[in-house]
Amino acid sequence: MSLLDVQNLVVEFPGRKGTLRALDDVSFSIAPGEILGVVGESGAGKSLTGASIIGLLEPPGRIASGQILLNGERIDNLPNQKMRHIRGRRIGAIFQDPLTSLNPLYTVGRQLIETITTHLPLNAAQARDRAISLLKDTGIPAAEQRIDHYPHQFSGGMRQRVVIALALAAEPELIVADEPTTALDVSIQAQIITLLKNICRSRGAAVMLITHDMGVIAETCDRVAVMYAGRIAEIGPVHEVINHPAHPYTAGLMASIPDMQEERERLNQIDGAMPRLNAIPKGCAFNPRCQYAFDRCRVERPDLLPAGATQAACWLREDAAVAAGAIA
Repeated sequence: MSLLDVQNLVVEFPGRKGTLRALDDVSFSIAPGEILGVVGESGAGKSLTGASIIGLLEPPGRIASGQILLNGERIDNLPNQKMRHIRGRRIGAIFQDPLTSLNPLYTVGRQLIETITTHLPLNAAQARDRAISLLKDTGIPAAEQRIDHYPHQFSGGMRQRVVIALALAAEPELIVADEPTTALDVSIQAQIITLLKNICRSRGAAVMLITHDMGVIAETCDRVAVMYAGRIAEIGPVHEVINHPAHPYTAGLMASIPDMQEERERLNQIDGAMPRLNAIPKGCAFNPRCQYAFDRCRVERPDLLPAGATQAACWLREDAAVAAGAIA
């Protein structure tokens, strides 16, 4: 049984000039202990999907249709008060910039203890012991002393470790990590990814890892969902999607990664840009940028189609097109 089920999720933003559809029929699931990567360019809908799951959609954004289930229980239609009990307790969140996640006026210990006592039946002394243990688990040295320090007294990597400790404080079933390493340098990034992976594996928590970095996806995730213009373009096991991309957009993302074994004057790139919400093309949203696009792509939008071990929203995946050699 899946821990998280997102079914046909549609998120809209009503405006004076009409309603903009930011997420359109997004469906996926995450099993307990699994790490699902969500990747795509800026504006693809990755962070909005995470915010919808956590219940942090900014008005006037709204879930127009579809549903989100956590362990079989629907959570997208819960009132704010009930959702607050789920957030932190059953769903943890790690955001991109730890400086915006931590209150600069309070010590990290106070923030950890408040989170723990809010969600777990522990007194202040027990919560402090648990907070110190969490800081140790996330690699904070001298945790007994550092617990009384303020966020500005920590480096960027250490602050992100504190944010991970906050996310794990109430033993959540699911962690939504929204680009948790983007603000960090490469060496610290690798440490944080390894830490997140090891902790979640040992605790059995499922993780939705949102990133734009296919290298992070390859190192961390079990499966990956590639998003484009508010929809899932391809989803499947990481090694299959990376080594045998079934959607031209995924192939373009992979081709744009520099090859360390080959010298090149120019990097590959995908021509064009992500469409604005008020100008999403008819048919497949990727068709203006796709070198394989044909007439059907411009008028009819594909659903996810079987493509070996993965699924891809691309008409080229139909048997006739594959047999004709339209795409490898």
